Order: sequence, then structure tokens, then C-alpha cells
Amino acid sequence: MLGAIIQVLVSGFIIGALARWAVPGPDPMSVPMTILLGVFGSFLGGGIAAVIFGAEQDSGSVFAILIGSIVASMLLLIGYRRFVQKRPITGPDAHRAPAERAGLGSVLGPPGRDARAAQPNVDDQLRKLSELHRDGVLTDEEFEAKRAELLARS
Repeated sequence: MLGAIIQVLVSGFIIGALARWAVPGPDPMSVPMTILLGVFGSFLGGGIAAVIFGAEQDSGSVFAILIGSIVASMLLLIGYRRFVQKRPITGPDAHRAPAERAGLGSVLGPPGRDARAAQPNVDDQLRKLSELHRDGVLTDEEFEAKRAELLARS
């Protein structure tokens, strides 16, 4: 029983790692997440391949199940990146690291991060404020009041 659990974990890690390697771009995932990716991909893709090609122990069926497992894990990873991390799959933005990790990390933030660091940069806010003033969206009084407020916070 313990041997079967270890075998599932190791094969899940290998399948998940191959899927992460095959999909370009960074995917900051822990080892348990990589194992889950591989295990779910193996059950999904391996099961579909076993139904289509048969579950005999010949080399053709085993190879088809392996490829199905990797492809399903890749599709799960692409879905995770697209719908959870909100990142594109192709193009230059696909190769950038995610802005925030999905899950509790995006809610709680990294350890030791204070509330001031979570606020947008004051320089960026002043630049945007100046653009709004230049475009006529803000009056001189509104611009000066908001500018003074931003400078007082920094």
C-alpha cells in the first residue's frame, strides 16, 4: 500500500514536471502543486488514452497513456495559468512571472509585507494625477488638493 502511494507521488511529480517544462514561461509552483498537477493529468489523460487505445501492458498502450497523461497535465497547467493566474498563454507576457500568486498568497501577501508596501507607488499616482489635470479632467483646485494629500501620505 505504501509502495503504491509513493509510486503515485513520484510519477505525479515526474508527469507534472514534464508538463511544466513543456509549457513555456515561469510557473512558480510548489512540489505538492506539481505532484497534484501530474496526478490529475495522469488520471484524466491516462484514463482517456486507456479507453481509446486499451489498457493492455504492451508498449504501444503504455506509451499512449504516458503521452495522454503529459498532454492532459499541460492542458491543466494552461488552464491554471489562464484562468487562475490571469496570464496569457502566448506572446511576450507569457514569459513574465505572475504578478501575484493565486490562492492565499494573493490575499495575505508575502510574509513581512506591511500595509504601506501594498499601496500604489506615490510617484505613479502623482504622474497619473498630472495627466488628468493636463487633460482637463481635474481643476487646478482639485489637482492641488489631491497632490497635497498624496505628498502628506508619503
